[in-house]
Amino acid sequence: MSEPILPLLVEADVLQGQLGNPHLLVVDLSTAENYAKGHVAGAVYLDYPQLVRSAKPVGGLLPDEAQLSRLLSHLGLTPDSHVVAYDDEGGGKAARLLWTLEAIGHHRYSLLNGGLHVWLNEGHPLEHKPHTPQPSDFEVQIQPHCEAVVGRQFILEHLQDETVALLDVRSAAEFSGQKCYAERGGHIPGAINIEWTEFMDPGHNLRLKGIAELRNMLDARAITPDKTVVVYCQTHHRSAHTWFVLKYLGYPHARGYEGSWSDWGNLSDTPIEV
Repeated sequence: MSEPILPLLVEADVLQGQLGNPHLLVVDLSTAENYAKGHVAGAVYLDYPQLVRSAKPVGGLLPDEAQLSRLLSHLGLTPDSHVVAYDDEGGGKAARLLWTLEAIGHHRYSLLNGGLHVWLNEGHPLEHKPHTPQPSDFEVQIQPHCEAVVGRQFILEHLQDETVALLDVRSAAEFSGQKCYAERGGHIPGAINIEWTEFMDPGHNLRLKGIAELRNMLDARAITPDKTVVVYCQTHHRSAHTWFVLKYLGYPHARGYEGSWSDWGNLSDTPIEV
């Protein structure tokens, strides 16, 4: 497998200069309506629900290898593909694709900084007709010890571990239990709350805030690179974006809790704080 052709976080003008590269696979995870209105030239469309698995009441789980193999083969992924993902919400759905790629050991990927907001608002060329990918035969193998993926048992075993930080990126109302989308409300004991949108700059088309500002935000809450940082939300959609932020900042042990609060909050015996 060759080296990545783009940085982990890619700006729109840099991506525009690479369009047409045969190893580039641009994936749009916007709504179908917004994709039809205009998208990056050559971008293939991925409907977000295809990327996750549910086992009610738990959502946001990794699909099995067979489902992911079918999906990624349909998109035309090959071992040499460099994936650039974007969406119309600032990067949550796009980052979930990148987290999934990390889980299967495909490390050639980038997030378009600001996504569709940047592409539309800063005058980059749009394509309006759907792009049909050339299918591949990509066989997925989920990495058994992938650093990026964590489950409930790991958290239960490390609730008192000072080297593990829990970062809850839901809204303050969800964190406190005022809003509840599971049987029980609240948060995992010891978790720190930073709503996921705090990492974006709304005055800069939802790009990530500057590196120094991001690091200061995390350092102030003792979310430091020496720790294993587990991020979660309701279904590891919003928190996938925060996982990407941590990876971009060089945190070596950033992990995403698949299932997130839809898993933890729907059990009767998991410890909860409000």
